[in-house]
Amino acid sequence: MTRTARLPTLAAAAALLLAGCASVPRPAVQTAPPAVTAIASTGTAQGAIANLASASGSLVSGRVVLSPDVGGVRVRGEIGGLVRNGTHNLRLHTRGDCSAVDAASAGPEFDATTGQPSRLSDSGERGRIVANAQGVATLDLLLPGAVLGGGAANDIVGRALLVLGATPGAIGARVACGPVRLQ
Repeated sequence: MTRTARLPTLAAAAALLLAGCASVPRPAVQTAPPAVTAIASTGTAQGAIANLASASGSLVSGRVVLSPDVGGVRVRGEIGGLVRNGTHNLRLHTRGDCSAVDAASAGPEFDATTGQPSRLSDSGERGRIVANAQGVATLDLLLPGAVLGGGAANDIVGRALLVLGATPGAIGARVACGPVRLQ
């Protein structure tokens, strides 16, 4: 073999050797973020608020302040526009979305003791609100098992507080809704 004939053969052999040593690209391993399932005993936030706006054509509105407390989250505030001397309910719901006229966008009730949507029609994640003769109620109640901040399954920041009506024919109607936001 002549010297000029060997050169292309050597070049081809070298190219094959180098190609064999090249690393083969491997697909990136993608992992889903871990699901939040842990229940926390404390949150990371010291306070939150919920500005309750009317829903379902009601005149109910108010503002509540939420703070960590032993065994859950303390809810304090005032709500007006309620049925005079009526008993209403304050409920915690899964999504902090109050955009629907009837507040249905807030989703189902949320049970902070389990960190899951409630399977019961009355989960206990609420308080009775009794309005005075002027239709105003002052709140001071505990949401058991709830925490503020930290992203645990029982974190209620980003969820919604709803007031359910007491008017005959509208009992259980969502009359006010407010997303829980950090202060």
